[in-house]
Amino acid sequence: MRVSVDRELCYGSAECAHRAPAVFEFVDGYGFVRPGRSSAGDAPEILEAAEKCPSQAITITDTPSQPGRP
Repeated sequence: MRVSVDRELCYGSAECAHRAPAVFEFVDGYGFVRPGRSSAGDAPEILEAAEKCPSQAITITDTPSQPGRP
């Protein structure tokens, strides 16, 4: 699962950074996914952050399988 934040939708509540600080940061008034953490989308705290995001700016998507990986 891949997680991302749409900066066009984000209005800076910082809920994501509060709920999952290991994955999200809050910079310049907006939330974003920390570098190298975008594949953490199936962790419970990430799912909660996406559900509780007041601007619905967090998206979790399936990632296609890579060769040699299930």
